[in-house]
Amino acid sequence: MENQKQLRNTLLLVFAALIWGTAFVAQSVGSGYMGPYTFLASRSWLACAFLLGLMAVRRVGQRRAGRRLPFWLHGKTLAVGGALCGVALFAASAAQQMGIGTTSTAKAGFMTALYVVLVPVCGIFLGSRPGPKLWACVVVSVVGLYLLCLAGRDSLSLTGGEWQLLLCAFLFTLQILLVNHFSPRLDGIQLSFAQFFTVSVLSTVFMFVFEQPTPEQFAGAAVSVLYCGIMSSGVAYTLQIVGQQELDPTIASLAMCLESVFSALAGWIILGQTLTGTELAGCVLMFAAIVASQLPDRKRS
Repeated sequence: MENQKQLRNTLLLVFAALIWGTAFVAQSVGSGYMGPYTFLASRSWLACAFLLGLMAVRRVGQRRAGRRLPFWLHGKTLAVGGALCGVALFAASAAQQMGIGTTSTAKAGFMTALYVVLVPVCGIFLGSRPGPKLWACVVVSVVGLYLLCLAGRDSLSLTGGEWQLLLCAFLFTLQILLVNHFSPRLDGIQLSFAQFFTVSVLSTVFMFVFEQPTPEQFAGAAVSVLYCGIMSSGVAYTLQIVGQQELDPTIASLAMCLESVFSALAGWIILGQTLTGTELAGCVLMFAAIVASQLPDRKRS
């Protein structure tokens, strides 16, 4: 019975990674119709509506069970945590949406996934001490990044979109560290709603300042916005919450690492994007570094 539950939860996380990976295709298609802030505002408001509905359904279940809890828990901490996490998520998502419109979904997926390696490295500033294995993963991921983006070029410099995706990985690292700080004291779904609400407000402001949204843009990108807003931000996040319950953290991390692989496969199957042999080698090295960074160290006897 326990093994069945572990398998079920693992499959839920793999499905979440599949949704996130294919969302790179939706983002790429959507970038052809509207600006990054317009796209981000649209999907974020949809995510807010989905999560608010999820909280309302859960509220009904709590009342039927005889539990009378306030709708918002730890309001002041939730407001501060949601605002800080939301600002970081807004910056990361905007950088990702800008970058994804100028490169392949495979590059976007693997470069974004670098946060898996960067999170423990940035933990140095919080007092942790990464071991030799993690530093080896950093070196391998840098080599993989070189093969994916720079090998064969006359100039050893990243393009504007690639710099934006690299910045996106660092910003997602900051957002994850902030979530790790606030999540133990808050309800997970409520924290997610608070940060998406912050993203929605900020992206809407930036949309009207820097872009000119039109009904035609929303009509053209409707499917992409719906998929990213409901499936990627709403459904996949819920699957992550359920799937990570009582599941080994290493297994959970490895399952979600598949997001980068699914992004490459989706770009190839749906958009017809291909990679050279050198770029594929870079993807393999980066994926190996991402997976290895999540494997537990052997305990000394």
